[in-house]
Amino acid sequence: MKIRRVASIVALSCSAMIFTSCLARRRVITRNKSTPTQALLTADKESLLARINTTYESIQTLNITANLVPAIGSVNKGKITEYKDVTAYILFKKPDEIRIVGLYPVVRTTAFDMVSNGSDFRLYVPAKSRFIEGKSELSAPSPNKLENLRPSVFLDAMFVRPPESKKSTALTDFTDEDTAAYILHVTYNDANGEVHIGREIWFDRLTMNIARQIIFDSNGEIVTDARYSEWTRYNGVPFPKVIDINRPKDEYGVVLTVVKAEINKPITDEKFVLQQPEGTTLQVLGEKPAQQAPQPTPGASASRKKKTTK
Repeated sequence: MKIRRVASIVALSCSAMIFTSCLARRRVITRNKSTPTQALLTADKESLLARINTTYESIQTLNITANLVPAIGSVNKGKITEYKDVTAYILFKKPDEIRIVGLYPVVRTTAFDMVSNGSDFRLYVPAKSRFIEGKSELSAPSPNKLENLRPSVFLDAMFVRPPESKKSTALTDFTDEDTAAYILHVTYNDANGEVHIGREIWFDRLTMNIARQIIFDSNGEIVTDARYSEWTRYNGVPFPKVIDINRPKDEYGVVLTVVKAEINKPITDEKFVLQQPEGTTLQVLGEKPAQQAPQPTPGASASRKKKTTK
């Protein structure tokens, strides 16, 4: 009888402990180390669409100095190789004019100079004396992954454009222990009426800033995955200080870190003109590289006899 009484007391004590905080394991959800207890912001689809439109329309011109860290490889291949950072000067003027000049580290000579109007692009590579022209849309990728870099890639990644009027949108909330984001899905119908996701635009629910943009092809594969952080105001206009651009299908990426930026300052049209320098080889993409004109050998003309007519 005494043993039963002791067992009952032990069982009662265990039950009490189970329903108290003695056995509870508390876990603090930390999505941002600096503000672990920050409340999440809420928004609806219309307000997020308005935010995209306001952010995009607020920039008419852009003149920035940035550090570029290019890399080749992909997470799918399990290997990514980063290269030394390149100083870049980027000019942008709406709707689609962009010019990017990259300088080699240390020596500070021009590594590349490329310009695009949205549909066509021109690229000058001084080290190889090559001048390349073609469509911004990549049709025949080069084995050298970094040669596939196009100005349009920067345009698509640097600026999150509002969804086109013919495309539909849907909003989902993706919030768990590690992530707190709204995802705006931009969808479209193909010629057969099939629905495709064209883009995903992610908003950080701690700040409501755009945190990520994923662009898909018609097969649902990722074409561009751009992540935005450290949003800063330049001339009163918000712009991300760090843009991490990944192109998994093309197997390269670029991390762009803004050093200096001027927004909505006048930029003349001449800044977007790139002429082929003399002595360079012209290559039109889709065609075989043109050959340089043979240079005359010194003294050769003097040894030739002129033809005379009788």
